[in-house]
Amino acid sequence: MAISRRNFLVGGGAGAGLLLAWGLWPRSYRPNLVASPGEAIFNAFLKIGEDGHVAVVVPQAEMGQGVWTSLPQVLADELGADWRTIAVEPAPISPLYANDFLIGEAAQGMLPDLLKGVGGWAARQYAIRSALMVTGGSSSIRGFETRFREAGAVARALLCTAAAKRWDADWRACDTAAGFVTRGEDRLRFGELAAEAASLDAPGGVALRAPGAGGLSGRSVPRIDLPSKVDGSARYAGDVRLPDMVFAAVRHGPHGATRLTGVDKAAAEKVPGVIAVVQNPGWAGAVATNGWAAERALDAMRPRFTTDGPFPDSDSIDQALNAALDGGEATRFVAIGDVDAAFVGKQGLKVDYSVPLAVHAAMEPLAATARLIGDRMEVWMPTQAPGLARAAVARALDMSEGQVTIYPMLVGGGFGRKIENDAAVQAAIIAREVRRPVQLTWSRRDDIQQDRFRPAARARMAAALGERGEVVGWQARIAAPAAMASMQSRLMAGGGDPGAKAELSAVEGALPPYAIPAIAIDHLPVDIGIPTGIWRSVANSYTAFFTECFIDELARSAGIEPLSFRMQMLGGNPRLAHCLTTVTAMGGWDGGMPGGNQGLACHSSFGSHVAMLVEAHVGEDQRIVVDRVAAAVDCGRIIHPDIVLQQIEGGIVWGLAAAFGATTGFARGMAEARNFDALNLPLLAGTPDIRVELIPSKEAPGGVGEIAVPPVAPAVANAIFAATGQRLRSLPLAIGGQ
Repeated sequence: MAISRRNFLVGGGAGAGLLLAWGLWPRSYRPNLVASPGEAIFNAFLKIGEDGHVAVVVPQAEMGQGVWTSLPQVLADELGADWRTIAVEPAPISPLYANDFLIGEAAQGMLPDLLKGVGGWAARQYAIRSALMVTGGSSSIRGFETRFREAGAVARALLCTAAAKRWDADWRACDTAAGFVTRGEDRLRFGELAAEAASLDAPGGVALRAPGAGGLSGRSVPRIDLPSKVDGSARYAGDVRLPDMVFAAVRHGPHGATRLTGVDKAAAEKVPGVIAVVQNPGWAGAVATNGWAAERALDAMRPRFTTDGPFPDSDSIDQALNAALDGGEATRFVAIGDVDAAFVGKQGLKVDYSVPLAVHAAMEPLAATARLIGDRMEVWMPTQAPGLARAAVARALDMSEGQVTIYPMLVGGGFGRKIENDAAVQAAIIAREVRRPVQLTWSRRDDIQQDRFRPAARARMAAALGERGEVVGWQARIAAPAAMASMQSRLMAGGGDPGAKAELSAVEGALPPYAIPAIAIDHLPVDIGIPTGIWRSVANSYTAFFTECFIDELARSAGIEPLSFRMQMLGGNPRLAHCLTTVTAMGGWDGGMPGGNQGLACHSSFGSHVAMLVEAHVGEDQRIVVDRVAAAVDCGRIIHPDIVLQQIEGGIVWGLAAAFGATTGFARGMAEARNFDALNLPLLAGTPDIRVELIPSKEAPGGVGEIAVPPVAPAVANAIFAATGQRLRSLPLAIGGQ
C-alpha cells in the first residue's frame, strides 16, 4: 500500500535497476510457529499432533466471513484429513503470510502497461518482505487457496513417504483419506506418522489433487468458528482478562485541526473507581476499575478541545464535492476510444448522482487490551492487518517492532475499519502510563464519531446513444476524497499526503461491464475535512450505483426494455450475462414496465459477478419498502456453498442499510449520529424475502464477502422508478429526494 507510481519509477525507466535492488534482498524465510507438546510442524500452514489433531494456521482475520473454515477446508481436502480433527490458530506475523496477491493486484491496476509485469512482481515482493498481512479486498480465497493446497499436498506426500518406509513400498503407491495414510488394506493414522513425516524432505513430483478429491472442498462442512460463537465461549478483545487489569475509556474532539486543551481532572478523580486521567494531544482518557466508571469520569472531566480553522460540516462537505465536480482538476484513469468524437451529433444524456459518507458501525466497536512487561508491550486486538498494528504501536511508544507482540482476536465485524489501529495505540499508551494491563473499549458514540468513513462522492454521468439505441460514448466524472491515500497516511510511517490527490481506487468499479466503444473515467479528488477509509466493497459501493442507475435511465431514454438494453452490450462478459438471464428467470422479470415494482442491476467485482432483481413499493407513509430480492451469483468454483450463501445474503442486507441509511450528518466537526438508532438500519421484521442462486462454475474462485453490496441500491432505485416514475439519484433513497 505504501508503493506509489513514483516509487516504482525511481532509478530509471522500465524498472532499470529495480530487479537488481530487489534481488539483493534475502528470499528465504522459515516458519516462526510454536509447536505444542506432541505437535510436529510440517510447514508454515500446518501442524499435526500425535493425537491426530490437524492444526491449520490461518493468516487471515476471521470477521464472520468464514475464512477460518474455508481455508482449512482447502488444506484438509488436499491433505485427506478428517474434518472432525481440524483446529485453527491465527498466524504469527511473518513474510510467509503476506497477502502479496492483494498488493500485487493493486499495483497491476495502478501501473502503466509497460510496468505491469515487473511492477506487479516488485509489489508482491515488497508485501512479502514487509510481512504485509492484510485481510481485505475479498482476497482470502483468491490469494491463499493455492498456498493452502500446496501446503496440504506436500504434507500428504510426507505422510505417504513415512508410511511407505514402514511398509517398504513406493510412496506413490500410498494415498490419504479421513485422517489415514492408506495402501490397499493397510492404514496408518496421521498422528502416529506425524513426527517422522515432518522430519523428512519432501519427495519430488508432488502433484495437486483435483479440488474436492479429498471429499471436503465444495461441501458445506460444519463451520469451525460457529459453535463457540453460539455458546458464548468465543473470545474477542473485550473478553480478555489479565491479572491486575483496569479499564479505560477515551473521548475525542471534533474533526479538523483539533487538539486537547484541558480537562477537569479533579472532577474525574471524584468518580468512585477512577485510577488515572490520561491526556494526549488528540484525545482524553480515563482509567478505572470498571468501564462504567471510566465513562462517567470522562463525562465529569468535560474534555475541552480547540480547533484551528473552520469545522467541517454537512454543508462544507457538499460544497467541496460540488465545487470539485463543477470545476476541479480531473485525472483520467480510463481512456478507451475517442470519447469527444463519440458525442458529436448523437442523442445523449447527462445527469448527476451522489452518495453520502457511510459508517462502518460494526457490532464490535474498536477495542484492545494492552500489557507492558519490562520493555515489551503485548496487545490483544481485532485486526485486519497485524503487522501494521505492530508497527503503529511501536512507533507510538518509540519501541522496536520486536518489542511489540500482537495477539489477533476474532473480529466482531471489520468491513475495513479494523485494518486501522486507533484503539490499540491508545491502549498501549495508557498501559505504559498506568503501568497496569489496560482494556480499552470505545463507546458507540466515539466509534461513529471517529469512524474512517466510506467517502462521499458525486458523479456526472454522460452518454451518447447510437441509431439503434446502443451506447456509443460514455463519460463518468467522479468527485470523491482519495480514501486510500488518507488511510495510507495514517497507517504507514511516512505514508504520504492524505490530501486531494487523484487515485485509481477512488473510481474502482466505474468502468462499465458493457461493450462501449468510447469510455472515459475521471477522478476529481477533493478534501472534505473528514477522514475516509476502506468500507465493504470499497468504491464499487458507489460506482455501481452511478453506473447501473444511469444504464437504466439510458434504456428508458432509448425506449428499450432494461434487460434487453444490457444484454445487447454484454457479449464480452458472458458470465455476467448468464447472471442476468438467471436472475430474471428466478424473479419473473416483468420488463420493468411503468407501474410495476421491479428493478435490475448487475456488477462485476473481486473476480465475481452478480445480478440482482428487486421488487419494491412505496408505503402509505411514503417510505420505500423492499419486498423481495433475487440474486444470481457466479463466483467461480465454490469452496463452501453455505458460507457463500451467507455472505451474499449478508451483503444484500448491508446493501439495503447503505441504500436507506448507514450515514450521518456533521455539525461543527461532530457526527450527528450517536448510536445505531440514528442510522436507519434494516430491522429483522422489515427484511425482504431473499433468494440466491449460485451458478456452478469451473473458473478460479472469486471473492464473495463484498460482491453483493454494490448492486442493491441501484436495483432498488430502478424498481422505485418503475413503480412511481420518480428517478432517485441520491443516497439515502427517499421519495421526494433527487
